[in-house]
Amino acid sequence: MYIELFVNITSKAWGLPILSSLLDGVPGRQATLLAATGAGRGAFAQSMEHLIDSGLVERNPGYGHPLRPEFRLTRLGNEVGVIAKKVRGVSSDEDQELLRRSWTLPVLASLHSPSHFNEIKRNLLTITDRSLSLSLKSLEARSWVQRSVSDATRPPRSIYRAVNTGEMISRITGPEISFAQVDRVG
Repeated sequence: MYIELFVNITSKAWGLPILSSLLDGVPGRQATLLAATGAGRGAFAQSMEHLIDSGLVERNPGYGHPLRPEFRLTRLGNEVGVIAKKVRGVSSDEDQELLRRSWTLPVLASLHSPSHFNEIKRNLLTITDRSLSLSLKSLEARSWVQRSVSDATRPPRSIYRAVNTGEMISRITGPEISFAQVDRVG
């Protein structure tokens, strides 16, 4: 999967929890998914609409009441759901708030090897300096990322590496994500 798609999927807080729950066999109705994920109705509706627009979830054709539709994973949704389930498996309940933030998972995916700030930014294409800085700080505060300063260069540069739970998540997501730069025709 390309990083652009991964960033898009993780831009809505409840996208990955919904995919993981559907993969776990939670019935694809709003009430059961709300109970399984703990999402609020408004945020859930936005995330579900986003997943449908992204081609990861679809309405189950011919099943259920039109006002209470049932949803199911697409083939791509199944692939992403496997990643979401693995991430959920290595993280605790208290980690879920951090995992729902937009840039947490893409930043960890880019840290499959120790990297400088600019390397991470280059891999994530659309992230701003401020968003990356805030994400790295919140990951450092949680002890998921370790920052060290390399004195080998002038001026000294920070090197970031995933550690603890962040390293486990990085090992899950990093190999699944392609950071290849796609040529864009303007």
